[in-house]
Amino acid sequence: MRILKRFRYHIGVFFAVIGPGFVTAMVDNDAGGIFTYSQAGAMFGYLPLWTLLPITVLLVVTQEMNARMGAVTGKGLSDLIREEFGLRKTFLLMVLLVLTNLSNVMANFAGVASSLSLFGVSRYISVPLGAAAVWLLVVRGTYRSVEKIFLGACVVYVSYIASALMIEPDWKEALINSIHPQLMLHPGYLAMLIGMVGTSIAPWMMFYLQAAVVEKGVSEKEYKESRVEVVVGCIAMAVIAFFIIVACAQGIWAHGPREIEDAADAALALRPFGEYAYILFGAGLFNASLFAASILPLSTAYSVCEGLGFEAGVNKRFREAPIFYWLYTLLIVIGAGLVLLPDFPLIRMILWSQVLNGVLLPVVLIFMVLLVNKPELMGKWTNSRFYNFVAWTSVAVLIGLTLALVGITLRGMGY
Repeated sequence: MRILKRFRYHIGVFFAVIGPGFVTAMVDNDAGGIFTYSQAGAMFGYLPLWTLLPITVLLVVTQEMNARMGAVTGKGLSDLIREEFGLRKTFLLMVLLVLTNLSNVMANFAGVASSLSLFGVSRYISVPLGAAAVWLLVVRGTYRSVEKIFLGACVVYVSYIASALMIEPDWKEALINSIHPQLMLHPGYLAMLIGMVGTSIAPWMMFYLQAAVVEKGVSEKEYKESRVEVVVGCIAMAVIAFFIIVACAQGIWAHGPREIEDAADAALALRPFGEYAYILFGAGLFNASLFAASILPLSTAYSVCEGLGFEAGVNKRFREAPIFYWLYTLLIVIGAGLVLLPDFPLIRMILWSQVLNGVLLPVVLIFMVLLVNKPELMGKWTNSRFYNFVAWTSVAVLIGLTLALVGITLRGMGY
């Protein structure tokens, strides 16, 4: 009876804290991520599936440290960086973060435009309406209502699973390649592997997750359940990525490997397999793009206001946190506005957003691991030796891969 009561208690706490970790991980499959996974399947078939296991491990390591810092200190990442490393370094980091996240906001409004263009909707209609929707969601909502909508948006990712099942992929081939690592000294294949890591772990995620844990009020007492939530979110993200790759492997690669122009192009390639597969893939792209277009400006506003000492939070009204809401508004207006320019380079924007993520990620990771190991901040919750080994190894691997991503992407763009 005692075991049953304890189990029910932990289940209750889990559902009470669910939100920050799950939402953050799922938003990772944004327009840039979907494009990268679609390209992987279209160019190399089932071969890249093995990378999802190490990517999930790396994602869990970084996300868990953020959730732990938020629960133990009750402060966001940028707030801690300012207190421990000074305002000057924080200000420079925030400038880089704003530029990086603005590029990601533009990439996701580009995803909104390309996804609805599949259904004959002009981007001059879809982008302004999408921008207005995400602005009203946060400005008029509370943390609880916004989180419920975000969790609801996570459910729509199931459309990728459905679209993959409809085209009847080779499950035996998918399973073999999921557990059998294969490396090729092919520039395109190496660039694809690096791109998959680079698009899966982004700087904004670390700032948003920790800020969301703090605003939700998760404390040390609920941390174990929060950690489970983070792990579940990371696994769910990898599962969706798996089905995106599988769908494009069977729908495109199996009929001749080719590059795709964007994620919407992948949806078009699935049309011969049935109208529903095409519609579900396109709907998933729209949901992911609009979802990320909400989260990324929100993450940026949280980070900058915390780092520079301004009031922040969805639970506050406009007059209580004007800098927070004005920054959120400007990011949406600029991000959506630039996408509406004639001949806007949608694919180039997605590539640039990945380059900027790659430049900023190593810096944020180093700050984060240094902070989580400070006993005066974390008390008994600092990393163990083993966990530090895993964390620093992850940092080293990510630094190497993201720097390589920057180099390969710039070379591919002609620089």
